[in-house]
Amino acid sequence: MKNRKRSWLAMFIALSAAGAFIKIPAVIGSVALDALPALVAAGLLGGPAGAVVGGIGHLLSAMAAGMPLGPFHFLVAGEMALLVYLFGILYKNGKRWPAGALFIMGNSFAAPLPFIMLMGTSFYIAIVPSLFLGSILNTALAFVILPRIARVIGDSLPFSRQA
Repeated sequence: MKNRKRSWLAMFIALSAAGAFIKIPAVIGSVALDALPALVAAGLLGGPAGAVVGGIGHLLSAMAAGMPLGPFHFLVAGEMALLVYLFGILYKNGKRWPAGALFIMGNSFAAPLPFIMLMGTSFYIAIVPSLFLGSILNTALAFVILPRIARVIGDSLPFSRQA
């Protein structure tokens, strides 16, 4: 069963890498659909699996955009992992709308806060609208995809009952 879960994780990480190339026009930085597979993984496989996909997915997205992987990208990858983990926990406990709201608000407003120290308030104000739009799009697509995948896969994921 561990190999099966690793295979699913690898597939979602690959999908996250592919999503990193689907860019959403942003004023500053890059906003992509790399979080969508992480949210789906969290909903199907649980919070820890989604966190792995979310953290690695952010790093892949940053590399795809040609950004150097400095310490702030690892901080953002950690933030993404935490947000996706919390999304997975809430989603698996039937609190789907709070899970989506937490991810959208956390990814849009809380996650970019450390950049105020590095780049100033102007950068924060400029990046938030793009992050908000990207978070809504990633979450909305996850809400559309998750029930359909869960229905198709059904009981073939015996480990998906874990949080």
